[in-house]
Amino acid sequence: MNKPGSNITEALRRLRRAPHLAKITLLLWSLAVMTAIAGLLASESSLPNADATTRMAAAAQASTLAGQLLVAKDELRDPRFVRSVIYIIHHDATGSMGLILNRPVAEASLSELLEQAGLEGTGVKGEIRVHFGGPVEPGQGFVLHTEDYKIEGTTIVKNGIAVTTRPEILRAMGTGTGPRKSLFALGYAGWAPGQLEAEIKAGAWEIVPPDEALVFDENSETKWERAMARRTIRL
Repeated sequence: MNKPGSNITEALRRLRRAPHLAKITLLLWSLAVMTAIAGLLASESSLPNADATTRMAAAAQASTLAGQLLVAKDELRDPRFVRSVIYIIHHDATGSMGLILNRPVAEASLSELLEQAGLEGTGVKGEIRVHFGGPVEPGQGFVLHTEDYKIEGTTIVKNGIAVTTRPEILRAMGTGTGPRKSLFALGYAGWAPGQLEAEIKAGAWEIVPPDEALVFDENSETKWERAMARRTIRL
């Protein structure tokens, strides 16, 4: 039995010879590199040379922002982030990363996506909405979802929300055995150590507690307004 990763690689070779499938090629490439997030989300292992005090400080920072929503203020005019709502999936002394939740860009058939990857698409139904997750590594994909679905490669972020890094989740989603709610994003927003904190202090972002509707519903046009209405947290 071929490994999913090798199937995706072969599918990419075929798709590069079919320009009309360029959008699916981008999606398949994202699945091939999804496992990169696993190492970044491993909290203590991401600080192999840190002493206990530094690790404790990093953990305290992570508990402050990981699992929270970052909401762009009106003063933030960067076109990549204007009125964006971002779910923070990682935050510690090594830096921060998150996924923009309110920038849908396309729809893709789950069965077609699996079949073009060389994976079995029989019995898979429905489409998946693709979101612009951020400007960093736009070919990298993330499935953010409720924690009722867990396989190898799933990382629990906080308060019932998880990230899965394996393409098997797409089959589960298309056969009714996947997570109750999910969001698929390409790319992510990333910050160097201390950068996000500086931007917050400069007044670029609000920190907002999430709920399932804000994270997962498809009403993207009002998500920013609803997030701003929940402003309660300050660093």
